Amino acid sequence: MTTEVISAAESGEWKLGDLPVHRLGFGTMRLPQTGKALIPDAVPRDRAQAIAVLRRAVELGVNHIDTAAFYFSPLRSANELLNTALAPYPDDLVIATKVGPARDAAGEWAPHAMTPEALRAQVEENLRQLGRDHLDVVNLRIVRDDHFEERFGALAEMRAAGLIRHLGLSNVRPEHVERARAIAPVVCVQNPFAFGAFPEQRKMLRLCGELGIAFVPFYSLAGTRREAGADETSGADENDQIQAIARAHEATPAQIRLAWTLHQGPHVLAIPGTGDLGHLAQNVAAGAIRLTPAELSALDGAAVPTS
Repeated sequence: MTTEVISAAESGEWKLGDLPVHRLGFGTMRLPQTGKALIPDAVPRDRAQAIAVLRRAVELGVNHIDTAAFYFSPLRSANELLNTALAPYPDDLVIATKVGPARDAAGEWAPHAMTPEALRAQVEENLRQLGRDHLDVVNLRIVRDDHFEERFGALAEMRAAGLIRHLGLSNVRPEHVERARAIAPVVCVQNPFAFGAFPEQRKMLRLCGELGIAFVPFYSLAGTRREAGADETSGADENDQIQAIARAHEATPAQIRLAWTLHQGPHVLAIPGTGDLGHLAQNVAAGAIRLTPAELSALDGAAVPTS
């Protein structure tokens, strides 16, 4: 299928609170480096290339970008790349960030922020790097359950103070959603989900739909490869059903997997990331693929859980 002129608007729209976004967005985790992300010795990506990808994403209609202050390589920070490439930001651009985990200046994972003061420092760091006076969406990423209500409550106080517009959750279980919603509104949940998702991952997707909360899968293309990123030669791409449907749509297997993800519900927002302009155009174009009921049935039958 043609990719050059297809807009992210073709993927449809959902609201994060009162902020409308196209369902095909962009994730910045892989932007500061090439190869595996979130490691101390990551190879920095060419700065001009990263900036070009961000600007092209917006040109293609992407208005939902996911980032974090801990997305950085030795020379590149995702937030600062965003600031350089896109500030002053378009009025319709929604930037979602996350707090909880932290990395030190050397790129090593530091003890997770377990106090309200530490979370506020992370929020302020995101504000500084992005060059903004408020954050559109802040997701609290859960690594362990200690003091969950206290930490989410601290973010709710920052929301009330105007530093944050909307709150979300990341890497959570259903009980976290219930406990958080007793404190403040939750507009989205970011959890792992991809072709071959496990039953508990599907359960969270359904729960979000029932509650009217956006479900934002991460690793939607990488799957079990996680920070290593998608591999076009991996076994997932060799699935006969995916290959056959990709040929029928003149698309790539990765595009079919993205399209399948978006077909899981109108509340599902995909945020595939890339540092390549060609892959960016393909990802955005996947939002325009309309799978037939027969194709969806075939893909559902092939989507066995990954190991």
